[in-house]
Amino acid sequence: MIERLRASSTAAYVLPLVLFTLLGSVAGLFRIENSELPWHVRAPEHWVYPLQTVVCAVVLVLFRQHYTFRPWRGLGLAFTLGVVGIAVWVAPSLLRESLIEHGHEPASWWKWLGLAERKEGFDPMIAQESPLWFSLVVGMRFARMVLVVPFVEEVFWRGFLMRYLLTEDGRFERVAFGKHSWKVFWIVTLAVMLIHNTEDYFGAFVWGALVYFVAVRTKSLGACVFMHAVGNLALGLYVMKTQQWGFW
Repeated sequence: MIERLRASSTAAYVLPLVLFTLLGSVAGLFRIENSELPWHVRAPEHWVYPLQTVVCAVVLVLFRQHYTFRPWRGLGLAFTLGVVGIAVWVAPSLLRESLIEHGHEPASWWKWLGLAERKEGFDPMIAQESPLWFSLVVGMRFARMVLVVPFVEEVFWRGFLMRYLLTEDGRFERVAFGKHSWKVFWIVTLAVMLIHNTEDYFGAFVWGALVYFVAVRTKSLGACVFMHAVGNLALGLYVMKTQQWGFW
């Protein structure tokens, strides 16, 4: 049965994201709101996410024969748009701070444009009393963002769904990567947007559109993965500097 699963192209492109999503929801089952409890009990995502990272990395390796990331071209474009995309993602938060400093009161509609406070989220400082654990928590968080998430998401959104939507028989692997269709653009980009929180809709839509452009322009799944890795690295560094934990 395992060999049959490994032989499935659909499983190879879909299963990593399914597992990633399911494992990501596990943290909520273990969380206990009590400030007197140890950090790994109060914030189970600090050990669930590393587990999620390792499991999904193993699955990607097991299915590696199905993925075609080459040709590795358009990396300069991918790098540039990765940085631009993240700059657009965090810009509304900076605008919010500026508006508040100038006396504007937050409105309910602000969050739809990303003008939200981002202090609540995955906070590695909870483990700072133990330098070793703090280093591991931060290191695994970056490994998740930069090494695993780009492969998991791009393999599904661009490698699978972009091509699957162009088929009549579901044989997506027969569709050339990066083939353009406005219908596919809107479906995939809106889907990427909707899986995020409301305050991330604006940034996620722009990000999804930029990655779609890279996919069509370069015809390279590798370029899409590289763009995602660059963007996530930039975001991670920004979060560590500003401590706006809600961004990751």
